[in-house]
This record gives sequence, structure tokens and C-alpha cells, in this order.
Amino acid sequence: MNLYFVPGVKREDRSRKLNSDMYKAGRTDRATGAAEGCWYCVQAKHKHEHIAAAHLRELKGVTVLCPRIRFKRETRIGITRVTEALFPGYLFAHFELARMHRVVGYASGVRCIVRFANRYPTIDDDTIAQLREHVGPKEIKEINYEPLRGDNVKVADGILAGLEAVVTQVLPARTRVKVLLDFLGRKVAAELERSSILLQGVHPLSVNADGDNARAE
Repeated sequence: MNLYFVPGVKREDRSRKLNSDMYKAGRTDRATGAAEGCWYCVQAKHKHEHIAAAHLRELKGVTVLCPRIRFKRETRIGITRVTEALFPGYLFAHFELARMHRVVGYASGVRCIVRFANRYPTIDDDTIAQLREHVGPKEIKEINYEPLRGDNVKVADGILAGLEAVVTQVLPARTRVKVLLDFLGRKVAAELERSSILLQGVHPLSVNADGDNARAE
């Protein structure tokens, strides 16, 4: 399964990815469930993925995977790091369906166990192992942006906040960049802290295995 996303991917597309690659990789059990435990996709209530995960982890016989990402985002108070579910609205749980269907389905924060008609799709162990490796033991993948020459960026902090610019030079020794921006109808060169800019038009999941932006120079 491809865990890396391309520029322009919308949040809802992550859910579509869940309905394709992961379910193709898994198998489908009948509503009665297998005798042994399997991995199932669980739909959480809106913005309640972490709450559902916490309550499910308290249940004996249930193992939970709730992968999340952390990245920089512009807010009213400037740039801040935010944490979101890798698959908004969904998480994964391993349990015996026939024995624990009701207790899992009614856990706090859970909307339902994902199913198609009377079938509950399962996810194979290899796919779960890939996800665990991707997000690490804390189940959070840090998404870092390293600016490249020619990047279209937005200044999100300081007196130039809100202006769009183009990176003309990266100054690694001083963790700063030189940019060219439009200011009062003129092209103006400026030197800014890397932490004060955000990449324009690229989804935070457009990264490689190291958590850095996967774009060619």
C-alpha cells in the first residue's frame, strides 16, 4: 500500500483511499466474524478519533491503531503545529467481531464499525505493520517542510504576514531564506526565518519516508 500522498490531495480523499487500497489489501468476513481476532476499520464521531481510541484501548481483547500527523498550519495567532488523524474520522481496531461487536460499536467516541451490507471488511496484518512503521511507536508522523529554490510560499508570521513570495535562495547556515515578494506594487527582496513561511498549494502529506517534502529540485 502506498502511504505517501501527492500534492493537492484533499482531506476527504484520505477516506476514499481507505475505501480502496486498504480494503483491496484486506479480506471480507461475514457478519458473524472470524473465531480469531482481525483488524477492522472503525468510524469515529466527528473530531473524536483520539477519544474513540482511548476508550477502545480500555477494552480487554482490543488492540488499537490511531495514526495521526503533525504539521505546521497558519492560524490567527501565526504559525502553529497541529495534529490531525491520518485518515480523518477513522481508526483501526483488532478484536473478535462475533464476541465484541456490540461493546466496540457502542464505545464512547465510536460511530460504528465500517461494513458493507452484512460484511465487515478486514485489513491484513502487513498493511497495519506498514502503517505502524510509518507513524512510529507514538502513532504520530511529524511532517516537516524544507524550502527549495522556486517554491511559492506565504509569509505567515511577522510584519509581512499574509504576503505571497517566491524563494530565491536557501541559507541553511542561518536557517533563513531569501524571497522575492510583491509589496506596494513593487518586487522586493527580503530575508526571512524559515519558520515564518508556509508552502503554498501542497498537501502536508506530500512527503517521503523521512517526513520531508518529496519534491524535486
